[in-house]
Amino acid sequence: MLQVFTGSWALFVGMFMLMVGNGLQGTLLGLRGEIEGFSTTSLSIVMSAYFLGFLFSSRFTPELIRRVGHVRVFAALGSLISAVLISYPILLEPWAWALGRILIGFAFCGVYITAESWLNDASSNENRGKSLSLYMIVQMGGIVFAQWIVTQGDISGYVLFIIPSILVSLAFAPVLLSVKPMPAFETTKPMRIRDLVKASPLACVGMFMLGGVFSAQFGMSAVYGSRVGLTVGEVSLFVSSIYIAALVLQYPIGWLSDRIDRRSLIIWVSLIGAAGSMIAFVVPGSFLLIIVSGAIVGGTSNPLYALLIAYANDYLEREDMASASGGLLFINGLGAIAGPLTVGVMMDVIGDNGFWLFTGLLMLAIGGFGLYRSTQRSRSNLDVDEQVSYAPVSAASTPIAVELAQEVYIEAAEDDEEAPAT
Repeated sequence: MLQVFTGSWALFVGMFMLMVGNGLQGTLLGLRGEIEGFSTTSLSIVMSAYFLGFLFSSRFTPELIRRVGHVRVFAALGSLISAVLISYPILLEPWAWALGRILIGFAFCGVYITAESWLNDASSNENRGKSLSLYMIVQMGGIVFAQWIVTQGDISGYVLFIIPSILVSLAFAPVLLSVKPMPAFETTKPMRIRDLVKASPLACVGMFMLGGVFSAQFGMSAVYGSRVGLTVGEVSLFVSSIYIAALVLQYPIGWLSDRIDRRSLIIWVSLIGAAGSMIAFVVPGSFLLIIVSGAIVGGTSNPLYALLIAYANDYLEREDMASASGGLLFINGLGAIAGPLTVGVMMDVIGDNGFWLFTGLLMLAIGGFGLYRSTQRSRSNLDVDEQVSYAPVSAASTPIAVELAQEVYIEAAEDDEEAPAT
């Protein structure tokens, strides 16, 4: 792992600062929106707008890179992010924030695609899995560190909005001054949704539901925290608990995934996540239970993302795995756009704890659909040893990172085929 870091340290340092900036803006807008008197519905539209921009960027940025190159796209989108971040406290209107979130979602996705392309190019067959793991640690670590920064300033002022703008601007210096030119940029054409659903209905349904859970966590957790009266420090701890648990549980769940039936694990992890949501929903008002619920939902939903990709791969030929990733991410993106909008309506209709009911119902739906699928297609003919290897990947990843994970899957499958029988 250390060797991987030293080989691409500038890229990882730059990505850490970018993730701090992204983690800051999500929490800041939720807290500042409460101060400015924005309604829950307005904030849900603002938060959903980020994922709309992210989804569009995942489709159009690869073409933009092919036309003008990685460096120009990286620099241009970075400038856009910095400008939008410092405009939030100036344009204190929900429509302006929503527009800014579309632009910043587009720009962040484009920046991630560019950086992940460099990471993929710098990785070899021997260290690709370690590179992916370190990249995920950097992503989660940046978001968690951002929550600490939130507690160090005045939410009603300007400074906390200027800090992420500065960090994003500084993030580009080490990357642009150290990375080598990229070769010709290529992405795999996504598999048709119809073919993907036919190959693995559970992976498709799970990805859509999981998009809603993740976007609710990323976009609406700070809104929920401010609505129930948590202090800025408590909101920071709550959001941090989601991502710390996601990082800590990614590896033990991945270890289990390679050793037991993967569909059974998906069902159990989903049901545990649903139970975690119900803890805070049934017993509202306890900060400790909010932290516990946040950790359980975050620690189960994020590993589920990689689990569902691996599960889909179990039913795909090696040559189809890379194209499947694009289709799965598109489905996940649709769920992510709908997530904040739906949870905002639920919080308005049934109260603030609609946040937990929403995540709980979605996690329950994944587990329930997994149980239904177990009655429709048996996995008895699929030995645990025949399952593709698990590769950690964050729910905030772009098609490039997921294709990088798919390369890990493919290489592991090829190694298994070449290994002598014992």
